[in-house]
Order: sequence, then C-alpha cells, then structure tokens
Amino acid sequence: MPSYSALYYCIVDTLVLPDGEANKTMEVMQKVLDKCLELGLDRKVTLIALGGGVIGDMVGFASAIYQRGVNFIQIPTTVMAMVDSSVGGKTGVNHPLGKNMIGAFHQPQCVFIDTKNLETLPDRELQSGIAEVIKYGLIRDAPFFVWLDDNMEKLNGRDTAALRYAIKRSCENKAEVVKADELEAGLRATLNLGHTFGHAIENGSGYGVYLHGEAVSIGTCMAATMSAKMGWIDAGLVKRIYDIMIKAECPVELPLDSPMNRDMFLKAMSVDKKVANGQLRLILLKGDLGECVFTAEFDEAAMVETIDEFVAECKGAQ
Repeated sequence: MPSYSALYYCIVDTLVLPDGEANKTMEVMQKVLDKCLELGLDRKVTLIALGGGVIGDMVGFASAIYQRGVNFIQIPTTVMAMVDSSVGGKTGVNHPLGKNMIGAFHQPQCVFIDTKNLETLPDRELQSGIAEVIKYGLIRDAPFFVWLDDNMEKLNGRDTAALRYAIKRSCENKAEVVKADELEAGLRATLNLGHTFGHAIENGSGYGVYLHGEAVSIGTCMAATMSAKMGWIDAGLVKRIYDIMIKAECPVELPLDSPMNRDMFLKAMSVDKKVANGQLRLILLKGDLGECVFTAEFDEAAMVETIDEFVAECKGAQ
C-alpha cells in the first residue's frame, strides 16, 4: 500500500473569461494575474486553459509572465485550438494596432484533446477551424490536401473518424515544424500562410467581426492569387484552393459592406510580426501543391494588385 504521506491532493480554483478576439486584450488577460495574486498562488501552480484559441493564448501568456513563468496545460475545445493554437507554445494578446503583437513563447506541459467537445461546437466555429487544417495541406502535405478534398463532406457532417484523423494529422504537421524551429526563425513562419492578409482583415474590420479562420481563409485565397500573378503557381492550383475553401463553407472574398481598402491593408501589414528591418515578408505558394516559401523577395506590384482586386467592391474602398 502507498504511504499516505506520499499522496497529494489538488485545490482547483476557477475563473471564467469572456471569449472571442474582441476580448483578447491585456485587460482581460490581467484578470488571470489578478486571480493568481488574490489567491496567493506560488510558482508551483499550474494554470489550465479550457476553451478555444483565445482562452488558450491568454492563459498561456499569463502563465508565461506570472512570477516569470509557471506551468500550464491546454485543453482546447474548438477545431481551431486543437489543430493550431494549443500546439507550439505561442501565447499572447492583441493590440489595437496589430494582432498577437504582445506575447511570449511558452510551451504547455501537455495538451489534452477530446473530440467530443466538438459535438456542440457551432457550425461557424467548425468551418473556421477547417480553414487552418487546409493550410497544412497547402504548405507541406499534399496527400493530406487530397484527403481533405475527398472527405470534406464528412468533416462538415462531423464524422467522428474523419475529424479525429484531420486533427491528428494537423497536429503531427505542426509538431514537426515546431520541433525544427520552435522560435520561428524561418520554417515555422510558413505556418502563417494567409495570416498576414488575414490579420489585416481582422484588425481593419474590428476584432470579433471575423473568426480567425474566416479571415485566414480569405487571406489564403489572396496569397494564392498573388502567387499566381507572379507565375509561382498555376491557375489550376488557385482554383483547387478556392474550391476546397468553398466546399468547407469558408469565405473566399470580402463582403460588400467591408471597411477594408488598400491603405488599411498596407498599414496593418507594415506592423506584422514577420516584418524584419522594415521589410515585409510573406508566406506564398511556389511550385507544386504542398510547396511554399517565406520570403521578402516578391513583386510588390502583384501584392497591391491583389489587394485592389479583393477590395474593389468593398464599401471602404469607394
């Protein structure tokens, strides 16, 4: 029998935070720090993030800076969080001038994924997460893209086996990249396909108007369109990308009432985290399906032309 002196017990305190990108702020994140200090928690504490990507990012950031770093565990409850934000140790909050501009790399002790949590996930949240899943097929895993294209109806229908495989394969892809480049010196940046355009859409439209994956879906279509304008991919691949996003019920264009215009895009993109020495760097598709580049050497005219095409009918560009 084990000695009773060797047994431990845990005291669990809870704090409910508001979710959504509009609440991913320093003010809301500070509620976690306030709670820790009010309870007198020491460096042995473990914070547990139970929720979607916004909750995971904020709790992770709080754990990174509370007493210079304490343990935390991720329990993601959305597709987006399961396949992307809970894996890899990126934590942080938004700033009015840029998305995810304040944060830290801080790895969770572990990530628990239970796909039963997806049974009550709103359809819009499901579709937003699938946009991030599609990304892995585009940047590094062509067979996975083909599988997604063949099984999108099952994913939309929440087929358990299909969802489990899509989440598992996405996590494997991300883990391989993070293991090779944890602090995003180069390779890890490729996971941000469509994100530079997408973050500009989120920031310019107002945090919370778009779910992250919705903005990334449009941003991915913009990146594909720009890549084709430079002759880096063919028109057939661009069509496949639009088609799979549409099949996944993800947006591929900005609505007529969007406030976005060229200047808003360029301003937001100029403060993107991937800017280095004042030079914008983008993740673009180049070559066959599953191949991409992270580069500052692109045709700026093609970028501006792409932006102009996407905002041409937007209210903000009139």
